[in-house]
Amino acid sequence: MKNLNLVHLNGLKALESVGRLGSLALAADELGVTSGAVSQQIIKVEAQLGRRLFDREPKGLVPTELGRAVLAQLTEGFELLSRAVANAQMRDECVLTVSVAPVLATYWLVPRLKFFTERYPDIRLRIEATMAPLAGDSGDIDLGIHVGTPPFATAKAELLKQKELFVVCVPDIARRLNSPADIFNVPVLCDSSSSYPWRLWLDAAGLEGEVVPHHVFNETSICLGAAVAGQGVMLAWPTIAGHAIANGQLVVPLPIRVRPRIGYYFLTPPGRKLRPQALAFKAWVADEMAAFLNDIGELAR
Repeated sequence: MKNLNLVHLNGLKALESVGRLGSLALAADELGVTSGAVSQQIIKVEAQLGRRLFDREPKGLVPTELGRAVLAQLTEGFELLSRAVANAQMRDECVLTVSVAPVLATYWLVPRLKFFTERYPDIRLRIEATMAPLAGDSGDIDLGIHVGTPPFATAKAELLKQKELFVVCVPDIARRLNSPADIFNVPVLCDSSSSYPWRLWLDAAGLEGEVVPHHVFNETSICLGAAVAGQGVMLAWPTIAGHAIANGQLVVPLPIRVRPRIGYYFLTPPGRKLRPQALAFKAWVADEMAAFLNDIGELAR
């Protein structure tokens, strides 16, 4: 980035403002200077670059073909700088930023945050729901909770809990499932976004053949909604179906459990030491998960 030494940042900002707003007057108002000062900044930058970025016409400054390309990149660059400054301003030692897989955040973590707040009222949380696990560009994220199999890029991973799969359905359908083989006689729902094929469960049950999906959904929460609506059986796991099991909307009709080589992991950004707030949150999540799985295990028996 040594080429940035060739031009002044104020000059680049003047260029970007004029290009985006379309006039010297509007740019001057945004920058808090005079129109003449903005004009001089543009002349100076063009001289430093040795290229003309604006044509001077009676109606004002009009970007050249090169200018349009450069101005678009400058706008993108200043937007990134603006977000970086905003993040720096938001940074607070009492704010803990946690990256979480969206389904885990929606169906398990968020409904329990009130318990965390009761225990740690001085710690404020910022939850970033994303499918992408932490990597070298984790920004201000303190801790991640994601599903997968190590290694996770450059993040340090610590197993929280191995994932477990089982069949869920409404009580009316459950009454038709007296043995694993009865799965072929009820409508089956398929979550195409899941990496867990029905074959895993069928193998664990010792069944040959394939189930024919009655409905296929490309999003886990929609598939769960269909199961709650009584449209078929779903291959689910505690953190997605736990609430529906606890309130009696869904039941676990068969005892077969599958443990794929996938789990929930705490992820720590590379080279970052966890703050006390992150350690407290991590310990709370581990305790809450253990208690939750114990309760769901009792209900699913």
